[in-house]
Amino acid sequence: MNLAFDHLVWFAKQPEEKILPLKQKGIYAVNGGRHEMWGTYNSLTYFGLSYIEFLGIENLAIAQEEQENRLITQIVEQLPKEHGEGPARIAVRTNQIEELAVKLKDAGYTVFGPFPGERTNPEGEVIRWSLLFPENREDELSLPFFIQWEKTDEERLSGFEKQRLIGSHTNGNPQFESVGFVVHNLEQTAATWSNLFSLKQQGEEFLDEVLNAKCRKLQLGGTNLLFCTPIGEGPAQKALTERGESPFLVNLTGTTEKGFFEWENGYLSFK
Repeated sequence: MNLAFDHLVWFAKQPEEKILPLKQKGIYAVNGGRHEMWGTYNSLTYFGLSYIEFLGIENLAIAQEEQENRLITQIVEQLPKEHGEGPARIAVRTNQIEELAVKLKDAGYTVFGPFPGERTNPEGEVIRWSLLFPENREDELSLPFFIQWEKTDEERLSGFEKQRLIGSHTNGNPQFESVGFVVHNLEQTAATWSNLFSLKQQGEEFLDEVLNAKCRKLQLGGTNLLFCTPIGEGPAQKALTERGESPFLVNLTGTTEKGFFEWENGYLSFK
């Protein structure tokens, strides 16, 4: 089955403001558009086809009515909390969304979708896709949700280039190397994701001294998935304590400015 990393969703009360610190660090980001049917809107920063979506609520009444789009039900519940802003869930791209829905149902998961989605960008263009959401236990790391775009990868990449959404960073040529997840049980979580989505392990388990965590990488087209379990005080432990099992880290390579930054209930690493 053809799967690739698509984007990381980062919950934000004001997405248009969350991209300002990125711009100050040479990362190009833009206001995205509105999802009128869900009452949300976003800002975006692209690294080729991989990107970060800063998602906020524009019309709470509409968002509260949504039941099928589990990302919207999640942001309605999570955003008002003390540490509600921050990295929330990843989307994985596929061109076999119907077959994937059957596979997940056969594996025992409750599945919402596939169903259509769309947003209108600032230029007035309507962008369309299909979404699929598998549900697991609330105390576990949320599984990815899945997206199938109306346009091909080649068409989308060409469009990004024409709009100068890519190739406009001034901080080198950043690439989305990995997204990190903090979890209680490293081996169990990595095995679940590996088996369910046929992902290969990259190298052996290792100690990340900056995060103060033991970590393991899985290979996914578009980026790597980095799973970490804290072994003491540090960024991983702080993320797990404050926000539970969740995405918490973005690693970018190819930047001219290097560093590790705590930012909006998450972390950015420039390498």
